[in-house]
Amino acid sequence: MYRYQIVLEYVGTNFKGWQIQKKGKTVQGTTQNIISKLLTQKIKLHGSGRTDAQVHALAQSAHFDTPNKIKNIKKFQSSLNYFLNKKYISVISLKKKNLNFHARHSAKKRIYRYLIFNRESLPSINRERGWHVKKKLDLKLIKKASIFLKGTHDFSSFRASNCTAPSAIKTIDFIKISKKIDEIQIQIQSKSFLKNQVRSIVGSLKYVGEKKWSLKKFEKVFKSKKRELCAPPAPGNGLYLEKVIY
Repeated sequence: MYRYQIVLEYVGTNFKGWQIQKKGKTVQGTTQNIISKLLTQKIKLHGSGRTDAQVHALAQSAHFDTPNKIKNIKKFQSSLNYFLNKKYISVISLKKKNLNFHARHSAKKRIYRYLIFNRESLPSINRERGWHVKKKLDLKLIKKASIFLKGTHDFSSFRASNCTAPSAIKTIDFIKISKKIDEIQIQIQSKSFLKNQVRSIVGSLKYVGEKKWSLKKFEKVFKSKKRELCAPPAPGNGLYLEKVIY
């Protein structure tokens, strides 16, 4: 048996997320079908994690097994891109790995990036690539609020109501917030994330930035461990899985 790691870039706008579902087009399903077709055998693709509907990826990592060695990896990658590029999926890299490698379980860190277009007019070129927020956000307040999140905490306030993770305890290694002209980027690193955690955090930071919440209110909501007190999650189309570190 041979194991291969595949790194994918994709636009999540037209997908129901990463994971295969009974109804709707998914990134996992689309990619898995093309690989199976080219190998003329059914394979199963294992991802580093699930991205929700409309969420993008700059470098989603996955792996699959095949009983036959791929003789020309470069040619196989080109063939995959021939079919996948039409569906807004790109194979960034394809590598043979040891059988003890696992796209999800071997991952040490994951980095997500959230993009906000903070301006009056709706973006045309990047319309489905970020969250359009008209009201001017106070970046200093957002940065101050983000300090509460760094380190190991109970993130129950920032998880989806249907999140099945056994524990809400997560460690945020860093949160980097920057702005270039009218684009605000929020970058977050952790070993793993709860369902909707990043989007819930961004939605709440946005409330602070537009002064709907004070810093004290943000801290209170965070420490309450009550999901119902959280601000509405930021939309999926502004979120990017940036990198998976092994």
